Amino acid sequence: MLTYTMDVEDRSRWIISTPSAAEEAQPFYCSEVGDFYARGSFATARSDKNSHIVFYTLGGAGVVRQGGQTVTLERGQALLMDCRTPQSYGTAPGHNHWYHLWCHVDGAGVSVLGEALGLPRLVPVTLPLSAVRGSFDLLFERVGVESVENAARVGLAVHAILAEMVAAAQQASRADDDPVSLACAYVERHYAEDVSLEQLAGVAAVSPSYLIRLFKRKMGTTPHDYLLRYRISRAKELLAETRLTSAAIAERVGFHSESNFSYRFSRMVGQSPRAYRQAAPELVLE
Repeated sequence: MLTYTMDVEDRSRWIISTPSAAEEAQPFYCSEVGDFYARGSFATARSDKNSHIVFYTLGGAGVVRQGGQTVTLERGQALLMDCRTPQSYGTAPGHNHWYHLWCHVDGAGVSVLGEALGLPRLVPVTLPLSAVRGSFDLLFERVGVESVENAARVGLAVHAILAEMVAAAQQASRADDDPVSLACAYVERHYAEDVSLEQLAGVAAVSPSYLIRLFKRKMGTTPHDYLLRYRISRAKELLAETRLTSAAIAERVGFHSESNFSYRFSRMVGQSPRAYRQAAPELVLE
């Protein structure tokens, strides 16, 4: 069973193809590909589909739910999901759009790489658009074009997307024990809360002074400045993508007062939150 609200802009694309015998013989193949410029009411729910799906968020944010798990996919994050059990996905609450690339993929190779990506768990990975854009462009050009050569090229594009995701996941895993990476990950999860240097040092299992030295060496900044910049980056997204007031955004990203938020934002960005919102461009596929 499938239900959906197709709240997408006209520039969105959706290509559907019935895989040929030559395609199904490949370790990777693609039956559907799309780029959805989804608005706030976009939503899909299905009981099952004999396929996997890859998402890559271009702008805004999406929320994906399956098997008691809920993950939010923000800009620059990708996700592989096995669609054989009930799932739902759509524009995340608090956002007025979710611009994303997606493709339905399958083949023996997808299952193998899916294990490396944590399936059946939903595990988002972060990687640059440049890592997947060329492969998605090829899928848009060639999905539905019947030839043995084309089947091979589509399969290679699917493989390339998943291989980039696996590489990004493994790189993130290797960084798990690095003190700076541990501290940064804590900031990214708790930036809306009061975060002290002592807390970050405790998470990283080093002294506060040593953590400062490590941050300066690796990041070129201090833990406190990293926290401020992360809060401001999240505020910029909320200013561009929601209608929340400046006061509400200040609270959501961890500032105790709107005036302090406005002061910090203006110093770091070079313009006030209001001016930034008025000038913010629409997020589009680069």
